[in-house]
Amino acid sequence: MAMDGSNAAAAEELAVGCFVSIKTTLGDDFQGQVITFDRSSNILILQEGLKGGPKRNIRLLKANYIKELSYLGQAEDPLDIKNCYLDLNSLRAREESAIRQAEAECERIRVGVTSQAQNIFDALSKTLRASSTLGQDCHSCDE
Repeated sequence: MAMDGSNAAAAEELAVGCFVSIKTTLGDDFQGQVITFDRSSNILILQEGLKGGPKRNIRLLKANYIKELSYLGQAEDPLDIKNCYLDLNSLRAREESAIRQAEAECERIRVGVTSQAQNIFDALSKTLRASSTLGQDCHSCDE
């Protein structure tokens, strides 16, 4: 099935789970499995490659850029919970780490100091083990 910008509506006929080969107007050539098609934004969401696994590349493609589309076959829903490879414990740990880091960065930002003083404090924080401010004073503890 060949598609051009005016015939991009054919992308919405693709069923979730279809394996397709796509050539874009930008010269890209790849294969993937259809996850979904968003009609309002005209974006096709694909999981690249023909196999699932713990690591997946997701490609969002504006349907207007599809030059050629070939149907390769049908498979199960790529977002099936039974075949999901998300490590929720790892994701929670990454979330907690990101929250702690954001809180630490927020604590370094001071109110009522000049931008020059904040820049000096930020530079000291990068080179010294522990830096803190008390009011207008900057304190450093380098062991």
